[in-house]
Amino acid sequence: MRRRRETLLEEAPINLTPLIDVVFVILIMFIVVAPLLEMDRVELADGPSLKQPAGQEQNLVIHVSADDTISFNKQPVSLEQLEKLLVHAHVKYPTGHPQLFHDRSATFGTYQSVKNAVETAGFSEMDVLLKPK
Repeated sequence: MRRRRETLLEEAPINLTPLIDVVFVILIMFIVVAPLLEMDRVELADGPSLKQPAGQEQNLVIHVSADDTISFNKQPVSLEQLEKLLVHAHVKYPTGHPQLFHDRSATFGTYQSVKNAVETAGFSEMDVLLKPK
C-alpha cells in the first residue's frame, strides 16, 4: 500500500524541449525577416544655422492643419497643386529644404502624401517641425 501512495505523490517531469524549440524558431524568424523590412527614417532638422540664404526658407514652407488641409507659403493648395509648386521651387532653390509644419491632429496619410510630393519634386531632405505642447 505504501508503494502505491509514494508513486502517486511523485510529480511527472515537465518536458520543456518543445517550448524551447518554438522559442528558437520564432527567434530565427525574427533574425531572418528583420533585415528585409523596409524602414522609413525621418531625420530631425538641425537647429537654425547663421549662414542660411535669405528668403530661402520663406519660399519652401508647407503647413498641414488639423483638418488635413495643406498650405504652401500661406496659400491653401491641393495635393496636386503642391506637387507642381514643389517642382518649380526645386528649380528655383535646388539646395533648399522644404519645411513641413504638421499639426498633431492631422492624419499620417497626409504627412505621407506631402513627403511623397517632396521626394517626387526632387528634394532629398525635408525638415519636419512639430510644435511643442
